Formats: sequence, C-alpha cells, structure tokens
Amino acid sequence: MKIESQIEKISSFQNLELLANQVVEGFISGMHKSPFHGFSAEFAEHKVYNLGEGTKHIDWKLFAKTDRLYTKRFEEETNLRCHVIIDNSSSMYYPKLKDKQAFYENKIGFSVLASAVLMNLLKKQRDAIGLSVFSDTYEYYAPEKGSDRHHRMILNALENLLEKPTTKKSTDTITFLHQIAEKIHRRSMIILFTDMFQSGNEEALFNALQHLKHNKHKVVLFHVVDNKTELNFDFDNAPRKFIDVETGEEVAIFADNVKQEYEKQTERYFKKLALTCAENRIKYVPVSVGESFENILTTYLVEKQNFG
Repeated sequence: MKIESQIEKISSFQNLELLANQVVEGFISGMHKSPFHGFSAEFAEHKVYNLGEGTKHIDWKLFAKTDRLYTKRFEEETNLRCHVIIDNSSSMYYPKLKDKQAFYENKIGFSVLASAVLMNLLKKQRDAIGLSVFSDTYEYYAPEKGSDRHHRMILNALENLLEKPTTKKSTDTITFLHQIAEKIHRRSMIILFTDMFQSGNEEALFNALQHLKHNKHKVVLFHVVDNKTELNFDFDNAPRKFIDVETGEEVAIFADNVKQEYEKQTERYFKKLALTCAENRIKYVPVSVGESFENILTTYLVEKQNFG
C-alpha cells in the first residue's frame, strides 16, 4: 500500500504509535496476497517450519487453513533481538518540510516512522528492540528489551527526534558505528537508517559497516534518499543556490550544468556501496522518501526467516 493511499486514513492521527500501527495493520491485512500468505493469521504465535525439523509441534489446523507448515512457538524460545540505528545528522532533515506537509516527507521523519513501524511488528512478535541515534555525537542508546515500558521509552525517543530538528550537525558515521558495534554483545539483527552522506574515507566507512557484523549479527542497511532531487537531480534550470545543511557552505549554479556529472558520480557511489554490502553479506536496501513501507516490512520478515 502506497503512503499516499494511506494518508487519507491516517491524516487525523498525530501520535507516532497510532500511525505505525495503522501501517502495520494495513500491511498484515494485505499479506494474503503475498508470499507470506497465512503468516498474518497467527504470526505472533508461530514460526515457519524448516525442512529437517521435528514434526511434533507442527500446527496442523493452521496447515489446513493456509496450506503451509508452521510450528508453534513457545515462551521459552529465544526471540529475535533487533537494534535500530538512526542517522540524525542535518542532511537527514532534507527535504525541508513546507506547511501542511506530513512529518514523514523528509528523510528523518520517514526513518522515524519506519522505525516505529518495525517496532510495532517486533512487539506483535514478542521480539526485543534497542535503539541508537547518532549525528556528530552519540545522542541516544537503549539496549534490546521487549517490555511495554521499554517500547514506550523508545517511542518517546523517536518522537523527540521529530520535535527537535538538528541544524548544522555533521555525520561522524564511522566513529559511532564502531561504538555501537561494541555495545551489541548478543547476536542481533541490526537495522540502519541513513542517507550515507559521510565525507571522507570510503574504506573506513565500509570497515565500520563490516564491524557491525561481528558476533554474527545480521545487518540491514536502509539507504534513505529523496530520489527526485538527490538521485535524479530534478531541478529546473533557473539559477539556484545550493546549501550544505551540515556545514552551511553555499554554491550558486545552474542545475543543468552539473546534472550529468552529478548523476554519474551518485550512481558510481551507490553501485560501490551496494557491491561492498553484498561482498560483506550486508543487506542493502535503497528506499526513497514517499515510498511505501511495504519494502521495509517485507525485507525485515525475509531477513528474520533467514536469521538462523
């Protein structure tokens, strides 16, 4: 379901938790049309049966309804541990929101709502979640837990990101990804939302991403961009002043004069990033502001099933 088609239903909601729940419920209701058919019925209580497992705990009644094999989950089983990381540097507050625009129409708002959506799904599946937020400092850290109180604390931290926009905060991605990697001791799925606007040594950045995989963690990188302007450089050819939101540096140019070279360099960087992630077995998923959250939720479910 496209975000645009959801806006009419959820525009009256201001609460982040309500918005996230609306997105998840819409996703679950549509799962019968997807490869996850049957999973939505009781996915908080079951897990997909893997060939070679014992058949003692297969839920045959659910098999009769869905024609797929699931085994019953028990409280003593170890649930997933997930740690969400959000880049809160100034570049994540692009595009600048105009009056009456929803908060999730820029990169930070999109990332915050996506994180809340994932947290809602994790809560339904009784999984534990933690959160880290960084920019030029390590702004927030919460370890992975599953209690209602913990969920409320993280939701409050996410809401604070929307209420306190950052100005001229650079990104020290390399330093803080290393620090976060050292904090997560128990094997977890690590989900990172960032626009990857990190100036400096690309090799050091890729080493920091690789460090997140230590202790056999699974890493998912959601590369958040505004496709229209950041990827396709879709501007008219009137003279424009472009401002670096992190440094304040300004440059006046005609967009058509640099469009071809800009898109060439951007494509090169994105391809290198995707290739490096593939080589290091990091799941790389580019997402654009304004897109559906379905890709994010589906990616999470697929990666969870593969998280043996």
